[in-house]
Amino acid sequence: MEPAAAKLIGAGIACLALAGAGVGIGTIFGSYLQGALRNPSAAAGQFTNLLIGFALAEFTGLLGFVVAMIILFVQIPG
Repeated sequence: MEPAAAKLIGAGIACLALAGAGVGIGTIFGSYLQGALRNPSAAAGQFTNLLIGFALAEFTGLLGFVVAMIILFVQIPG
């Protein structure tokens, strides 16, 4: 396999983290809305947990994107 093809395949695999982040964010917000509709008085207490979960899921997606960009654009001497 040529190194250029391997770089493209590796970057594509690294971008799968973006799909996982999208699913995670959807699950987090869906669960928050479900809980808030069942018990509106507890929704304010769970808002901090919502933001922490969102930040962690988004960080995972951004980390995958950064790894993909590093794979694509960093030249390895040799």
